[in-house]
Amino acid sequence: MITILIVDDDAHIRELLKFYLQREGYRTLEASDGKEAVNLLEKESVQLALVDIMMPHMDGYQLCAEIRQYYDLPVMMITAKGELIDKEKAYAAGTDDYIVKPFEPKEVLFRIKALLRRFQLLNETKIKIGNITINRHNYEVESGKKRWMLPLKEFELLAQLASYPDRLFTREQLIDLVWGNDFSGNDRTVDVHIKRLRERFNQAEHGFSIQTVRGMGYKLEE
Repeated sequence: MITILIVDDDAHIRELLKFYLQREGYRTLEASDGKEAVNLLEKESVQLALVDIMMPHMDGYQLCAEIRQYYDLPVMMITAKGELIDKEKAYAAGTDDYIVKPFEPKEVLFRIKALLRRFQLLNETKIKIGNITINRHNYEVESGKKRWMLPLKEFELLAQLASYPDRLFTREQLIDLVWGNDFSGNDRTVDVHIKRLRERFNQAEHGFSIQTVRGMGYKLEE
């Protein structure tokens, strides 16, 4: 059974989400702040976290960064903070999705299902996106009868983006995920590799594109 952790200091919001999630067959856990959530994550197997931003002791940004560092699960932020700067900070912390309160419970449910589908791609040897297949086992990219052996960092960058369709990654996140946190270059490296991938793959032929989100980063769209 899929377990979803609800982290919000508002008991009414937790109860509302719990009602709809359990009705859909999910198991739920609840925490009223980030520190309580961290304690639960250490003890329980969790497949997805719903996280508020404004909480005592440890806020949603800090919790999201903690999850990104130590756990392999998607995060959806559900918050009253709807300004662009708040969203930018949330995606920089590593959230996979962002919903502004008040929300429709049905929208939360279908976004959860989409996130769980996308996240499962990470554990697969082959990632299918658009008209190509990315093979993590032999580092090849296939499209029909065509095969490419990409330079290693281009391959890893493409695989990272394709594993999370529609998820926004900042340049800093991509450097950390693809080049490692000991990388001594700058974020222009990401721009150069994105440009090369765009030259190799296009929407018309390959069924996907890599979009620039101005001032924030990149995401892959089918």
